[in-house]
Amino acid sequence: MNNPIFNENRINSIESVSGNTMTVPGTIHKTTFLTAIAAAAATLAWSLASGPLAMPVMIGGMIIGLISVLVASWKPTLAPVLAPVYAACQGAALGVISAMYNVQSNGIVVQAVLITFGILFTMLALFQFRIITVTDKFRSVIFACTAGIALLYLVSLGLSFFGINMPLLNSSGPMGIGISLVIIVIAALNFLVDFDNIEKGAAANAPKYYEWLAGLGVLVTLVWLYVEVLRLLLKLNRR
Repeated sequence: MNNPIFNENRINSIESVSGNTMTVPGTIHKTTFLTAIAAAAATLAWSLASGPLAMPVMIGGMIIGLISVLVASWKPTLAPVLAPVYAACQGAALGVISAMYNVQSNGIVVQAVLITFGILFTMLALFQFRIITVTDKFRSVIFACTAGIALLYLVSLGLSFFGINMPLLNSSGPMGIGISLVIIVIAALNFLVDFDNIEKGAAANAPKYYEWLAGLGVLVTLVWLYVEVLRLLLKLNRR
């Protein structure tokens, strides 16, 4: 889950260009636009949750979204096209997922959206006022923690194919809730790394298309955080 899309290694390999280059305001505009696309797609897909198209839309959206991210990471020049594709497809998948969660606990989606964006703006304020500084050690710790979470997800997914459920990850008990809280904290701290990468990319005079790549990176983190907040709220409501 650690954001490989736009990271410090990629920034260090950028050759500065003159003229139309990446800027922080430009990246903010791209990120806002991508988030709006995801929200619109989610709203349209919401009504499909109880129909036969629910699973195809959810699975298809997740697969196409993943492919879009991987290709954009490999070929940044395609980011202006692939970032909106990811936003639309992942947004559609989230719309179905959100509707399914809302059936289990009415009102949970509104709560999750408010909490997610509350965390986003809180992390932005912490970064803007340099209350938390992104150092090399900070990056290393966040990378290690996020890689561990990604491994946990993969193990859980693999076991699910054999009908085995990981109780510590999915339970509504204290341990399950504690794990969800830790994952949410790590996801939130990833925003700080994303913001720092954006500043460094702009300072390095990266090409303009890197705004789309950086915006895609922030959206990936935002989606991850939202899903984890949904999972936590459902666990709390089951208690």
